Amino acid sequence: MRRAGLVLALVLVAGTGSAASFDSIPRPKPRPALAWGALPAEAVAVRPAARPATVLARVMDGSRRARPEAVTGRGLDRSLRPVPRPSDLLAKLAAAGLGRQPSAVSTPRRGVVCGDPAIAGEMIAPIVSRVAGCGVARPVRVSAVDGVALSQPVTVDCATARALRSWVSNGIKPAVGRRGGGVASLRVFAHYVCRTRNNRKGAKISEHGRGHAVDIGAVTLRNGTSLTVLGGWKDPAQGRVLKQIHRAACGPFGTVLGPGADRFHQDHIHVDTARYRGGAYCR
Repeated sequence: MRRAGLVLALVLVAGTGSAASFDSIPRPKPRPALAWGALPAEAVAVRPAARPATVLARVMDGSRRARPEAVTGRGLDRSLRPVPRPSDLLAKLAAAGLGRQPSAVSTPRRGVVCGDPAIAGEMIAPIVSRVAGCGVARPVRVSAVDGVALSQPVTVDCATARALRSWVSNGIKPAVGRRGGGVASLRVFAHYVCRTRNNRKGAKISEHGRGHAVDIGAVTLRNGTSLTVLGGWKDPAQGRVLKQIHRAACGPFGTVLGPGADRFHQDHIHVDTARYRGGAYCR
């Protein structure tokens, strides 16, 4: 009986020790209750600081300046999205000292025009007229051809500018030769002007009104001498040169009119690039 009681006491003592040992094992702490979408501070990823505003954003006007919320927002709003390039970007960069003046890009190049290095001048804006038949779609203002200056720049189209250059190179210069040191300049009487032929009421629009014509009244030589159509056409020496110049225009130009044509051309040679079915009209 005493022996059975001793065994029972040992069992109770062993059981009590086992329970104590199990209670001493650390158990995982329960996860704290969080509101929807909330995270502990240590679980929040560190985001990079927003990039500073770009140069483009600084020079843009207020209507297109980068929005503050695009920099300070969260998530995808942190990314700086491309901003449309303003149409006046070059001007704004130039004002901020960050680029070239827009005039260095937009100003038409002066010098060679119509693809011919012997034609000096500049491209100009299209000429639009309220008068039907007048105007030039792609005009040029020519100041010299093949080294020969014009007394005033002529406004014509490129076909007429090329014909004028051909006439000077292959007709006027050879006709004058070395006389007076050669050709220095041409005296221009008329070029583009919206009018009727010979300024007559009810007549058709002149080729001058289309940028196709030039009137030359004299050839000036390097020694200062002028071969004038009005005073030299009937002169034995000057007349021979002037008539050779007149004939040389037939070919580059479709129409050539001089003192032998009518009373309207006694003081100049009219040349234009109008073409006719019968070929060039030279008088």
